[in-house]
Amino acid sequence: MHTVSTRTERARRTIIIVDDDALIRMDLREMLIEHGYEVAAEARNGEEAIELAHRYKPEIMLMDVKMPGRNGIQAARAIQKMSVHWQSGAPAIILLTAYSDRSYVEEATKSGVTAYLVKPVSEHNLIPAIEVACSQREQFMQVRVELQDLRQSLEDRKWIERAKGRLMQVHGYSEDRAYEWLREHSMNERKPMVVLAQQLILAHDLQLDPAGWGIE
Repeated sequence: MHTVSTRTERARRTIIIVDDDALIRMDLREMLIEHGYEVAAEARNGEEAIELAHRYKPEIMLMDVKMPGRNGIQAARAIQKMSVHWQSGAPAIILLTAYSDRSYVEEATKSGVTAYLVKPVSEHNLIPAIEVACSQREQFMQVRVELQDLRQSLEDRKWIERAKGRLMQVHGYSEDRAYEWLREHSMNERKPMVVLAQQLILAHDLQLDPAGWGIE
């Protein structure tokens, strides 16, 4: 379920229009502006679409399928691959085409396309498609952030477990005592436990004197 965005929220979203027909680009631009969206740029073919996507890193791309040179599906595939590591996330791509053939739909889906609209496009089907695409993109970005946090948490846990192991192996601490030592010194020194764990392991690796660490 998604909520309809306000005009202020729409104005913060960047959209790129890609179509080799100037009249269609103009119609799309007018519809988008009328509903409060910001059109960052326009492209006439797949090559320009890829270049502009890299430059503007938009949230939404409206892209025709059949264009000279690289078509919309090929461009969508390249943009999805290129945007994997963008901090802002990959754009939601909505394909616009005069073809409703199932093979086109299947190929578009495999290319990471979010939605597929058959021309002629009207504001009655375009605007809801954009709203749904934005909602899906936001949900994906939230999941991405949660996965990144989970990976970081697991990585931090590995450092802490390694530090506990060093305290147990080198200094004869029990597991509970090793954890308590890390927790207590983390609080006393006002630093994250993972940072303390990394420093402890480094000190052991460099064979530094542990006397200053308060290790018995």
